[in-house]
Amino acid sequence: MPPSTPAGPPADRTTSWLHHRLGRTVVLAYAAALLLPWPGEWLRRTHALPLGRAGVLPLPTGQLLLSLILFSAGLQVSLHALGGLLRRPVALLSGIALHLVIPLLAIPAVAFLLRRTPDADGGSGLVTAMILIVAMPVAAGATVWTGKGDGDQPTMVGLVLASTLLSPLSIPLIISALVPLLSGSYAATLTRVEHTAQGGFALVGVVLPCAAGILCRLVLPSRALSRVLTVVAPTALAGSLVLTYVNASGALGSFLAHPRPLLLAAALAVATLVCLLSFVLGRGAARLLGLDASAASSLTLACGMNNSSASAVLITTALPDKPHLLLPVLAYGLLQKTAASRVVRATRPPVPCSNPSARIS
Repeated sequence: MPPSTPAGPPADRTTSWLHHRLGRTVVLAYAAALLLPWPGEWLRRTHALPLGRAGVLPLPTGQLLLSLILFSAGLQVSLHALGGLLRRPVALLSGIALHLVIPLLAIPAVAFLLRRTPDADGGSGLVTAMILIVAMPVAAGATVWTGKGDGDQPTMVGLVLASTLLSPLSIPLIISALVPLLSGSYAATLTRVEHTAQGGFALVGVVLPCAAGILCRLVLPSRALSRVLTVVAPTALAGSLVLTYVNASGALGSFLAHPRPLLLAAALAVATLVCLLSFVLGRGAARLLGLDASAASSLTLACGMNNSSASAVLITTALPDKPHLLLPVLAYGLLQKTAASRVVRATRPPVPCSNPSARIS
């Protein structure tokens, strides 16, 4: 039976309804992109707003939607809850370290396997896409999945916030460390992407929207903050679905125009392998550290859930002529939600049975 939608303002009910059906709505966004990709392809392009003599204002849809999502994430950060992390920072520090280490373990393994394939460039295109996925900060949506289970929400919020604020340093660092795995034009392309990240994408496109949300939370009175949240939270959640549709339209529209079944199969296989390795390494690290179940769940989710929306926006911005690189990004986005659902089910506390006779085996 699907979970009931709690009573409350319409915006709260809408947000709760979407949260409980997040996986299905993402699949619907993919299906819409497959059946009707043209509006999404139009939205992918940067449009211009005329400003008279001042010129024009560029409106990149993907970047604007990503900024809205990250602003909403910052607006919902409970800084009071983060204070407890200073007294028990093991999970937070471990998560930050793993966020840097896991790409250096997972991507070389994938690159080694792809070099055994008959692909002329040794799978450098797929490796490029996966590098841009694992280099991104922890997905803000990971906090939603933590809330669905018995995870440690302050730890998860801290990991999302820390990885986001560190992204201007971590994204170029991870990219530069993994560029030698690429061959041909992809190495030069990813080097340009590294400069793009250093030149402002991570700061302007990722950090500033999140920081703006945190600042608004600090300065707004509680009543005004509540009103803003009732508008921003459901709008950002809807925006994330629109962004998923836009990114999927770019990848699937290109695929429909020039079908490449082997590329699709390879993208699924590579995304599955990297996603599985990330979750497994996160779970293994949590066990080695002896974390309790809730902190272990949060650490595992943080290791496996990267901001695929940010990587898709970066690919669209820096590599507009290679929409096929969005295929592994889409696959990873869906796979990480599936894996997160399994982690949540494994840590969700059992519902007590109300029928005494049913407890008798």
